[in-house]
Amino acid sequence: MSISNAEVIVTSPGRNFVTLKITTDDGFVGWGDATLNGRELSVASYLGDHLVSALIGRDENRIEDTWQYFYRGAYWRRGPVTMAAIAAIDMALWDIKAKRAGVPLYQLLGGASRDGLRVYAHASGSDYAALSAAIRGYVDQGYTAVRIQTGVPGLNSVYGVSATAKPGQKYDYEPAHRGVDGAAATRPQEEDWDTHAYLNHIPQVFAQVREEFGPGLRLLHDGHHRLSPIEAARLAKSLEPYDLFWLEDSTPAEDQEAVRLIRQHSTTPLATGEVFNSVFDYQTLITDRLIDYVRSAVTHTGGITAMKKLLDFAGIYGIRSGMHGPTDISPIGMAAALHLGLAIHNFGIQEYMPHSDTTLEVFRTSYAFDRGFLHPGETPGLGVELDEELAAQYPYTAAYLPVNRLLDGSLHDW
Repeated sequence: MSISNAEVIVTSPGRNFVTLKITTDDGFVGWGDATLNGRELSVASYLGDHLVSALIGRDENRIEDTWQYFYRGAYWRRGPVTMAAIAAIDMALWDIKAKRAGVPLYQLLGGASRDGLRVYAHASGSDYAALSAAIRGYVDQGYTAVRIQTGVPGLNSVYGVSATAKPGQKYDYEPAHRGVDGAAATRPQEEDWDTHAYLNHIPQVFAQVREEFGPGLRLLHDGHHRLSPIEAARLAKSLEPYDLFWLEDSTPAEDQEAVRLIRQHSTTPLATGEVFNSVFDYQTLITDRLIDYVRSAVTHTGGITAMKKLLDFAGIYGIRSGMHGPTDISPIGMAAALHLGLAIHNFGIQEYMPHSDTTLEVFRTSYAFDRGFLHPGETPGLGVELDEELAAQYPYTAAYLPVNRLLDGSLHDW
């Protein structure tokens, strides 16, 4: 048994996705997600030009060895492009192994540790009235956890806030911008930022949310790497009365020591790692217990093999999972997170932003949402299949994540 073919498929059913298809000599097909938002073609090239040829003839059952071959065997290691490419290979091989065994993937990862995965939704609004309506829409659908992002007075646009969102709608925020009428973008859009206004506004918003929705709803917030360590410490301290489930990515993530200062000033739980792509990015954060939740995506962190090791390491220190899962992860990557989350002991919560109807026509899924919880389903493998003919009808269209400037014109973290 060996790999007979590997193909990279780039499609854009509402947004761009990169998918790896691996086929064995006896006809099994596995799918992997290699999507890297705003840099999709970089991963497609890395796979197609450098890795695919080395897959042909390999034993598809040797998943660990294949992972080490493409990671340890390369001189240039880590980084989001490399790790997304390796993740796609890893997912596809696990998909094949579970299909060959005739079981859903989570059964090969130790079986279920829970009945379902608690998820959180994205609620946003340019003002409190819009935000409240969005939260109410999700609560009515059965969500028990909601991420809160809101407009800031004086700023034209803020990360995580959709200009067109309607309460509880299925698909309400996509930060990667295309050109006019959906044409290819040529450069990122520029947004503005004012930390002082943000720090003064956000605690008032959470006070209103708690007063309206009570203590039972789990509330989350994403600072999106925009604060200095002392500013982040101030925010975490000011949000303590509102009992956040977590405060996410308040400082630039690559500075692990910055999180220590936040920790010293506040008991607000901390989550980070959305832009991380290996266990080494977390080493100090985990061993010194500076965070409470690991935010990496299976797609961007080397796949199921690497992510399980990372979460097992985190579990030793009482740190739980909070895997990245908005629509810049394809349904294949989402399914991988769900199977892994169902199996591990230290699951915390799963980010969930449902894909558009168009995306779900191209990617046929077996995972299901029920009153605030997801389950990956019982279909053998990952439980997601790509309709290649339909995918071909949606060609890649360039889109870019924004850049961010302060009101004086200085470039700031986005």
